Amino acid sequence: MKLYISRIILGIFLLSAQFILAQNLSKNQFKVKGNCEMCKERIENTAKKAGAKTATYSIDLQTLTLETDSNISTDEILKKIAEAGHDNEKFKALNENYNNLPECCHYDRDSKTQTAENHEHQSKKENEFYVKGNCESCKARIEKAAKDAGADSAEWNAEKQMVTLNFDPKKTSSDKILKKIADVGHDNEKYKSNDKTYKKLPSCCLYDREIPFGEANPKVHDEEGTTSEHGDHNDHNITKNHENHEKNIEGVTVIGSKAETSLNKKEAGLVFNIDRKELLKAACCNLSESFETNATVDVSFSNAVTGTKQLKMLGLDQKYTSLTKELLPEIRGLASAYGLNFIPGRWIESIQLTKGGSTVTNGYESITGQINTELLKNAEKPETSLNLFSDFNGRAEANITSVSPINDKWSQTFLLHGNGTFGDTDMNDDEFLDRPKGTQLNTAYLLNYNDLENSGLGSHFGINFIKDQRTSGQIGFDKKILQDKQSLYGVGIDISRFQVWNKTGYVFKGKPYQSLGWMNQYTYHQQDSFFGLRNYSGKQQTYYSNLIFESILGNTNHKYKAGASFMYDGYDETYLTDNFKRNEIVPGAFAEYTLTGLKYTLVAGARVDFHNLAGTQFTPRLNFKYDFTPQTILRLSAGRGFRTANVFAESQQYFASNRSVQILQNGGNIYGLKPEIAWNYGASLQQEFKIFGRKSTIVADFFRTDFQDQVMVDLDRSPQQLTFYNLDGKSFANSFQTQWDFTPFKNFDIRLAYKYYDVQADYLDGRREVPFMAKHRGFVNLAYSTNKNNKGGFWSFDTTLNLVGKQRLPNTSSNPEEFQLPTYSESYSILNAQISRNFNKKIRAYLGGENLTSYYQKNAIVDFKNPFGNYFDGGMVYAPIMKANIYVGLDVTF
Repeated sequence: MKLYISRIILGIFLLSAQFILAQNLSKNQFKVKGNCEMCKERIENTAKKAGAKTATYSIDLQTLTLETDSNISTDEILKKIAEAGHDNEKFKALNENYNNLPECCHYDRDSKTQTAENHEHQSKKENEFYVKGNCESCKARIEKAAKDAGADSAEWNAEKQMVTLNFDPKKTSSDKILKKIADVGHDNEKYKSNDKTYKKLPSCCLYDREIPFGEANPKVHDEEGTTSEHGDHNDHNITKNHENHEKNIEGVTVIGSKAETSLNKKEAGLVFNIDRKELLKAACCNLSESFETNATVDVSFSNAVTGTKQLKMLGLDQKYTSLTKELLPEIRGLASAYGLNFIPGRWIESIQLTKGGSTVTNGYESITGQINTELLKNAEKPETSLNLFSDFNGRAEANITSVSPINDKWSQTFLLHGNGTFGDTDMNDDEFLDRPKGTQLNTAYLLNYNDLENSGLGSHFGINFIKDQRTSGQIGFDKKILQDKQSLYGVGIDISRFQVWNKTGYVFKGKPYQSLGWMNQYTYHQQDSFFGLRNYSGKQQTYYSNLIFESILGNTNHKYKAGASFMYDGYDETYLTDNFKRNEIVPGAFAEYTLTGLKYTLVAGARVDFHNLAGTQFTPRLNFKYDFTPQTILRLSAGRGFRTANVFAESQQYFASNRSVQILQNGGNIYGLKPEIAWNYGASLQQEFKIFGRKSTIVADFFRTDFQDQVMVDLDRSPQQLTFYNLDGKSFANSFQTQWDFTPFKNFDIRLAYKYYDVQADYLDGRREVPFMAKHRGFVNLAYSTNKNNKGGFWSFDTTLNLVGKQRLPNTSSNPEEFQLPTYSESYSILNAQISRNFNKKIRAYLGGENLTSYYQKNAIVDFKNPFGNYFDGGMVYAPIMKANIYVGLDVTF
């Protein structure tokens, strides 16, 4: 008993001592930026060399705990750490020191350390002053201006952005010298140059003005060189691009920059991060409308009856792109045709778009790339938002999102969406609805647990239910009456969908680079539909599990991931009277290695999957990035992917026709067909440079996809037939895109892009261009916003122009002449625009228009007067079928 009590007392003593020690250490704890184990080693060694008795750095917490003697200054230690390349709460590293760090050590730098206060910590002497410049011409100009203002000598250092002055205080002053330097075009810590003077500098001298040096209220010069208080541009605000988050520091508001769409420079692959603000530039009622301001993804119109849209990337259909939600499989299988409508735009927190082969850890189905959607789940304080939307053609929707922390570890999200399309819209006078009528109810609940700092454990749980009902076809069709009891042609689509998922991760204590993650998801999807007198129904049950272990080999320059996955798909489909059932069971294993050097990153991965119907499949993928300079980046990629085609679900756009379906089997186990296999190769070059003194980026990329056993969807054998068969020969897609993003002046962003596609395949009767794919596409996006007023209000203006070249149309030469289509479609353009007004941080109203050029396909339905005849076809759609559509919306945050 005594031994037991003594152990309790000893335990209490040790815990108390540990607590007291922790309290003492917290007095010497500082925020320091770092990324990996190499950063940890560098920071701790630098601190010890600078005089610290002990130094412990936490990567997770981004904190450095120091023990020092009383005669050692922690400021001196933190200054040395900044000189080693690591920003901290008192000192900011020079750009050159940061850039010299290994690639894996490049932590995210935000504007919180980029204030005048931080500059003062860089051991600036009384005769040293911060002056902006770029090159040797700047150096000569600055030094000459200083001497002209009375300085005995002046030396400007480009690396430190600092001028050292020697002068006689009786003859001149630092204020006069710095004013003269601003007069010749160079911002400094006391004076900001006039905009016109700055713009007259040679192009090589146009330095970055986004975060200017200066006092809390810097002064700006007019044409005559006199000073005045800042006006609209910089009054108490130092602005970098669009406003994202704010922090007040001694009267200065520093507004951090986060581009709405940005290319991730750290990723070996071509990965674009699309922020929630980008989605607000357009109507964005669902995922299919989330890419209207994005040049990489093409949005196509699938048919003239069901009103659905499909995405295309790298010149290939949506089915070849992996579409995930929370990194879990989402739009695939029976959800292929309508799944884009099931993710409301207001639910989306961000989108990650990867062009080309993605990581093997996310599965084997990605061929042209991956689009991952993250739902709203992050909030420091409770936030509830209401969105109301309506267009002038009978569509209305409402969204309620509520994100709230429960305590310091738990948070929850409620998501509710409802939409309805009412009234008869027929803009081309063919007596068919241009889009279906109906309703959707969509609700989700997310629960998040985050205790990574203490226990290393984090978890995310989600549940989602969808009920979607649509009716289309001829005006006057009554869904309540049996199909064969009425003369009108109708389409009915009823979908029920249920999902539940969980993601749990554990970070090993003391090893922030080592983690274990496990993802699980169950999906039930049911569709009952009819197209005229043709019925199609299907049920799909999917269970997905993925276990991932991540660690390093020696140091963080050598990282690896390894794991196992399991996929079960149970399908039960009925088309007309034919029933198709199958179960796909796919256990798999994968490994991926990442090598990081000073200027390069190599990601090599492979997986093996044991498909019960498709056999054993080996999937290697490789991504390589080389930084010639921080502004010039080359990327290369190559990889393999495979998938099993769901020929009925993925081709529903052709069901609204009188084509008979034929499958030419060749011994495979999925509809008698073999799995599709494809190799994708890509190269891209990213170049950043300054134009008008502001950051500008050009990205050019080329990708090629080669298929083996591709399941061909042949529309050309006969206008009355839809034929499926495996490829016998070659099928390829060449995709070239160049995109230029730049900001000619404050708050005005321009995005220009051109795309060229060459997509061909060997059909049964020879090689042809794949239909409905324009070879040439152009893209222009303009975005402008005004400065915020004192209440936080501002205007935003967004315009997007899509130029679409001619497309090959399926062969209809055997039809009577009046029902024949031309070999190629017309070229056309689509203009979308939106004006929004933020009254404050709580209320936003917007007015927009889609297809403002009002171009529409006049004969979207072949033989629309006789929908039960041999020549009726609603699937020959290559352009919009609706004229201009105006919409209004309101966002309110509580």
